[in-house]
Amino acid sequence: MFQDTSTGTAVPTVQPAEPQFPQFEVVRHLLLGSPAALRSTVKLLHALHYADPNDWSRPLPTGRANEVMVILTKKVRLG
Repeated sequence: MFQDTSTGTAVPTVQPAEPQFPQFEVVRHLLLGSPAALRSTVKLLHALHYADPNDWSRPLPTGRANEVMVILTKKVRLG
């Protein structure tokens, strides 16, 4: 009826889970277009809380008429 616990049966122990730190990866966004179109796009992405306007590079010439590019480097969380 009663079990003898003195036989040395080990009680399984639960190991604490290792802390899971979020993983990040770097992505780059490249926008090409007229200065006006890029300003509008950067403002839209800011309104969507994706990127601060100051995080973008200064407009860089592409060699095409009325076209510049801006670059955003951002860390994104995986998972």
